[in-house]
Amino acid sequence: MSDQKNLSKDAALKFIILTGIVSLFADMTYEGARSITGPYLALLGANAAVVGFVSGFGELLGYTLRSVSGYLVDRTHKYWALTIFGYTCNLLAVPSLAIAEQWWAAAALIIIERVGKGIRTPARDAMLAHAGHQKGMGWAFGLHEAMDQTGAMIGPLIVALALYFKVEYRYCFALLLIPALFALGTLFLSRWLYPRPQDLEVHHDTLKISGMSMNTAFWLYLSGAALIAAGYADFPLIAYHFQKEDILSPLWIPISYALAKGFNIASAPFLGYLYDRHGFIILVLVSLISCFFAPLVFFGTSTLALLGVILWSIGVCAHESLMRAIIAGMIPKEKRGSAYGIFNTGFGVSWFLGSVLMGVLYDTSILALVIFSISIQLLAFPFMGIVMKKLK
Repeated sequence: MSDQKNLSKDAALKFIILTGIVSLFADMTYEGARSITGPYLALLGANAAVVGFVSGFGELLGYTLRSVSGYLVDRTHKYWALTIFGYTCNLLAVPSLAIAEQWWAAAALIIIERVGKGIRTPARDAMLAHAGHQKGMGWAFGLHEAMDQTGAMIGPLIVALALYFKVEYRYCFALLLIPALFALGTLFLSRWLYPRPQDLEVHHDTLKISGMSMNTAFWLYLSGAALIAAGYADFPLIAYHFQKEDILSPLWIPISYALAKGFNIASAPFLGYLYDRHGFIILVLVSLISCFFAPLVFFGTSTLALLGVILWSIGVCAHESLMRAIIAGMIPKEKRGSAYGIFNTGFGVSWFLGSVLMGVLYDTSILALVIFSISIQLLAFPFMGIVMKKLK
């Protein structure tokens, strides 16, 4: 029995690493592309309103579809079919931008890329959760997030290097076919090695919830997470402020983003380890500390602004790893696809609406933006506190 358990743990670890490799190459592909899609649309004749609409609508549609995709995962158990279809749309749309001749064709491909991500994310997270029960849910999602963010940092650097050597945008997109094929190849290898990822999960008890139903706890948890999302500024707004107010030089703005990614990579496995040892309180503490990024980035000097970027990054890391790990422990495996889909939709839509409002507030009053960011995040903690007390 002990040998069988060790074999199961080894298989789970290999699956987690393979999933991380897929995400690493996938993020290299689409994050590399996203660093130049705005200028590319402009080059094809799109105006600023079109660029903003395409970006926002693509994100919104992608997040909305996650609830549908998650429901289909639970109803059909077609983990791999949805994951492979989503990744194929997500990744092949990027090099296809190289042959787009009109801005509307490029816009359609950008939206298809986001739709593909929306389709595959709940299924992938549900599979990762099966393996995570063997190695520790926080550690599994933390390691995955670290590998994911590594790709997200490398992709734009590859594009920047290509642009440095005067490579045209069109050929930059074509170049990204290489990591896209590596991602898809690793994905098909994972499918061949682990056709039934649900078998990686040994019998376990979900987190016990005292005094309320699982559904009530989940909706309270989602409410708290959505409030945190609404108060979190997008980095483009932060970068816009740095440039407008001359807080950082043009060179240091992308460096600050790379710094944020670096802290995300370093902190994800560590936060996952702490979560496995100490539980829900780790998410609460990290979210509480990181919610004060806004006054540092919007009112601080260059040094304080960089400190704010680090806090912002650690908070994003908690959102991307710990929040997913908690769902895996809270929800039975037969309902996880729907849970991830609903959670991602709620979180993403709240982030989108909050970002729009903060963009409006920035043009009116930066002080109002900072007050909104902090206060709406602090409103999340009563919800989180109730859930934390009920979880055992």
